[in-house]
Amino acid sequence: MPANLTPEAQAKLAKYSEAKTLEEKIRALEEFLSVAPKHKGAENLLLWAKKRLAELREELEERRRKKTGGGGPRIFVEKEGAAQVAVIGPPNTGKSLLVQRLTGARTRVADYPFSTTLPVPGMLPFKDIYFQLVDAPPLSRDAGLYIPRVTGIVRNADAVIIVVSLEDDALSQYLEIKQILSEHGIFIEKPRGTVRIEKGGEHGVQVLGTGKIIDGTVKDVEKLLAGYRIYRAKVYIEGEVSLDDIEMAVLRSSVYKPAIILANKADLPQAASNYRPLYEYVKRNRDKSIWLLPVSAKTGYNLDKIGEILFKRLDLIRVYTKRPNGEVSKTPVVLRRGATVRDLAEHIHSDLIEYFEYAKVWGPSAKYPGERVGLDHVLSDGDIVEIKSRK
Repeated sequence: MPANLTPEAQAKLAKYSEAKTLEEKIRALEEFLSVAPKHKGAENLLLWAKKRLAELREELEERRRKKTGGGGPRIFVEKEGAAQVAVIGPPNTGKSLLVQRLTGARTRVADYPFSTTLPVPGMLPFKDIYFQLVDAPPLSRDAGLYIPRVTGIVRNADAVIIVVSLEDDALSQYLEIKQILSEHGIFIEKPRGTVRIEKGGEHGVQVLGTGKIIDGTVKDVEKLLAGYRIYRAKVYIEGEVSLDDIEMAVLRSSVYKPAIILANKADLPQAASNYRPLYEYVKRNRDKSIWLLPVSAKTGYNLDKIGEILFKRLDLIRVYTKRPNGEVSKTPVVLRRGATVRDLAEHIHSDLIEYFEYAKVWGPSAKYPGERVGLDHVLSDGDIVEIKSRK
């Protein structure tokens, strides 16, 4: 095992992996920590277990407090618009005012920490589409119960905006947010690799995807999963991963979320000196796809650029449909860059694939206006597409 766990410790973690209720998960982690080895190889796993146990205990306590209050607040936000973007950051960075200025949403703006305790959605217009921004509770080491709330909001979103304040050390704020998210299996800088495990199946343990294991083989993965009583599973690997990465994926899945850092309060006198270390960090790590923009929610500086940056960061295109001899739709279909006529047809209705004859395209991807194309034609932003079907 990568963490060199004893069979007893392994069995306790397996119980956590199989647990269904909060109480069962708490009991399993308590039992694991009571027997877990204290050597260096298990440090990361022990750190994760202690933090996860503290979160679960807080969550259970909060649930008990709310039992008499009618079910508690709603944390999940239904997706709307072209994409959902979680807006997160430490306390008092001005993210709620930022969301309010961008969307008009009734966020709670105050000069004291943790004034935002529930997610507040708002719609940011960009050209003829909208992005849904979700103002999340503050995220910091002191956030307690809010940490799983915020990480849950981020997992559900298509992208994340991280708001840091230029009133203080912006780089330290960003690095703390990055570390907290990574401890919960969320990467905002492009990782060297990711692992996703789907338990079950009919063919034992299958290792799938385009990635590779840098320190082991498929047999090692089978042995590792067997220690957690997992004998049938699909292990999807992208990029380069270690057996440690695969072990952590058993306990919690990892995801990568494209991110933009907004360095707020650029109007302050000390903003330039606090911005420089963060800028240099981003400059050194361009290969990790970190995007940075200085803004001021107070003065409106650079707020007009955020819609376009989100559009580019998410790699989106707008495609307009039209019926034969009909008008072009005013509302576009939003797709990922590289999308084809097939993707558009599936988005409209699955029957269009079965009865598809051809499509006509006007716009940047067409060689000439009204070019007749097939399902594999790659579309561009601003294209107009007319689909001809036999039905």
